[in-house]
Amino acid sequence: MNRRPARRRTAVAATATAVLAAGTFALGAGVAGADAGNKGGKHAKPVTRTQVLGLFDQWNAALQTGDPKKVADLYAKDAVLLPTVSDQVRTDRAGIVDYFERFLQNKPVGTKVESVVNVLDRDTVIDTGVYEFELTDHDSGEPSTVKARYTYAYEKQPNGRWLIVNHHSSKMPQG
Repeated sequence: MNRRPARRRTAVAATATAVLAAGTFALGAGVAGADAGNKGGKHAKPVTRTQVLGLFDQWNAALQTGDPKKVADLYAKDAVLLPTVSDQVRTDRAGIVDYFERFLQNKPVGTKVESVVNVLDRDTVIDTGVYEFELTDHDSGEPSTVKARYTYAYEKQPNGRWLIVNHHSSKMPQG
């Protein structure tokens, strides 16, 4: 009796089993990876442009309260703020509160002039563009307008709340 066909059948069966097992593992790992990267859950809806623009409205409304802590509450714990009217980079809550204690003395009211929204994924968005602030000098009462470029990077937190993780604002150059 010839044993070669039996060995060949065994080798083919072993190879097929190994390929099937590897494919099943790869498929399972891919699905697990997709779920792991989706912090909002597999049924979370993507954020809309309108929702992202509403985040600025919340921030502007917090400015109107005059409470720097309410404004700072909209920033993540490790957020970075590169503010319009300060040359100091703010990298923690205390620094952000300090900036807004001073900035809010001018009673700022922001208005967006132009916005470009980039949704990077379900949990990360960037809003960039140009805004203007109507300010009132806290000493003289003299009104002024500051036009600035801005970038807000937001991340959706595990509790579903969007927080600012990076905010850059710089006065528009003249000319």
